[in-house]
Amino acid sequence: MSEIINNVSKERQDKLKKLIQRLHHGEDQATVEAEFKADFAYVTGAEIAQMEYNLVQEGVSVEEIQNLCDIHASLFQGSVQQMHDNVLTINPLTEFEEENDAFKFVVKAARAFRNQDLKTISIVKAQLSHYLSELKAIEDHYARKENILFPYLEKGGDFVISKVMWGVDNKIRKAIREAEKALEGDNLKTITKSFDHALTMIDDMITKENRVLFPMLRDKLNEAQFKEIAHSLRDDSASTYQEPQDPSSTTSDLPEEAMAMSMGFLNLTQLDSILNTLPFDMTFVNADNKVQFVSQGKDRIFDRPFSVIGRSVDLCHPPQSVHVVMQIVEDLRAGRKDHEDFWINFRGRMVYIRYYAVRDKSGTFLGTLEVTQDIGPIRDLQGEKRLMS
Repeated sequence: MSEIINNVSKERQDKLKKLIQRLHHGEDQATVEAEFKADFAYVTGAEIAQMEYNLVQEGVSVEEIQNLCDIHASLFQGSVQQMHDNVLTINPLTEFEEENDAFKFVVKAARAFRNQDLKTISIVKAQLSHYLSELKAIEDHYARKENILFPYLEKGGDFVISKVMWGVDNKIRKAIREAEKALEGDNLKTITKSFDHALTMIDDMITKENRVLFPMLRDKLNEAQFKEIAHSLRDDSASTYQEPQDPSSTTSDLPEEAMAMSMGFLNLTQLDSILNTLPFDMTFVNADNKVQFVSQGKDRIFDRPFSVIGRSVDLCHPPQSVHVVMQIVEDLRAGRKDHEDFWINFRGRMVYIRYYAVRDKSGTFLGTLEVTQDIGPIRDLQGEKRLMS
């Protein structure tokens, strides 16, 4: 693990970047290569990828790097293909590392402020409140780590790190909330103590992520898995990857009889059972205005007998209201609306009815989905429930 940590150290990255910049500026390759051999016993593909990514972030065009990749390969004595395959695997984790750099900067600035001899409570509270607002973004950072990165450790059989880190993440979240609460009062000692506690925990987690979690992921994961991570992040780093043409391309070892969904997979029994378990009724009318599907929950609101399947939707409603239904369908079909909502009192229930336009990824209209729910119990909710009864 220490070897991996050293590989991605900032000092090595700075040296690599300066060497490549000299090559890009036209310096003699033999001279640069001699210095490289003097400073580096070896260099990994991940380090090369990180260095090239950093150059792009500093304004060097991808085209320029590609044009000089033969020189890079000669300098590093590695395969050009291997180098640029690894570029893909570095980007998602680099996003997390760059966020950590930003958090580290805030922590450093906050500690420098704390070292000043400031006794005016209003100034202290205002400045510490500013630093806390900057650090609140770390909660989203942790959520993406827990929900996107941890599953890949667990798939490899490593459950300890994710469990330990997640527990500490929650302690940090609590420490931030306690620091915010302390700022509501005027006890300077309580404010600074809670604030310093949060800073220490955040700083420690930055170190653990940079020196343990990210190197471990780089060591264990393959290119396809890093592409999945980038796809899950759905940001600028994800845009450099080609999204899967088929949902099953991101699902390894698809079980027999399973259907690939937009995310994950289900077999027919599971899908039917899920639809019948949802706490609302669903009726799907296809693009030809024929009733094609009706969910079979335990407590339906409106009767939908089996004979309705295949029936034209305009025949499923009384003459007095059919024009309203058909107008809804045509508005959804034409794209004038994505949904239409109604709520009515029906047999002692407050019923919420929503009609959705169902479209595929290309925007083609597939039909209309009617979703009906008794929202009376929801409207009656008060306060919070955080524990099982």
